[in-house]
Amino acid sequence: MKAVGIVGFKKSGKTALIMRLSQELSTRGYKVAAIKHTPLHICFPETDSSKFKEHAPFVAAIGPQETEVIIKGEKRIEDILAYCDSDIVLIEGFKKEKTFPKIVCVKDEGDKNELFDGLQLFTAGFDAGIADFIIANDEHIKDMAALVIERSFKLPSLNCGHCGYESCYELAKEIVGGKESVDTCVSLHPPVSIKVDGTMFPLNPFTSELFRNTILAMLSSLKGYKKGAVEIEIP
Repeated sequence: MKAVGIVGFKKSGKTALIMRLSQELSTRGYKVAAIKHTPLHICFPETDSSKFKEHAPFVAAIGPQETEVIIKGEKRIEDILAYCDSDIVLIEGFKKEKTFPKIVCVKDEGDKNELFDGLQLFTAGFDAGIADFIIANDEHIKDMAALVIERSFKLPSLNCGHCGYESCYELAKEIVGGKESVDTCVSLHPPVSIKVDGTMFPLNPFTSELFRNTILAMLSSLKGYKKGAVEIEIP
């Protein structure tokens, strides 16, 4: 799964850009998801599911065309991505997140000083004299979509250090700068992945391979075992 952030101050064009990029990426055959951060209270319409949430921390309404999920409490982006059956995720807001590249929506030059953190791919806006791309320009939307397809990524936010960098942020900056690739992150495709109480537990390559070989050796001795993906859950 790929991801790109859309950051900017109020009325800078974030929502308009997400809507236009979503449409363009969808026409190219990509499944697109959108995640939005808001500091405000989320207002829900007066439905049965909104009434249930007053007393239940998890509420879901399942219909023939779509499913609505309401989870009480603030969640990490990584928690929500588990629900995203998509190729590319457009993330609005979350200025402080450091594990994916960003498109910076700008209204004036001063915005760049406040929003640039080393993860910016390019700027977008409504003023040709300030931004690299213009949100209202159809050709610019196509160009931006192409860059999103080519350069978007999401690191796991483990800060495990197995890539040789102190944090996912440090690696992400190198990827955006073209000095590293996403493949440098050994935690994205480990032989074994472990979650402890819902949180990813990083393993270095040696330990991961040790787990894998030990488990497969034990399973291969059992009657009925056949090769395939193995899932083990310990309550």
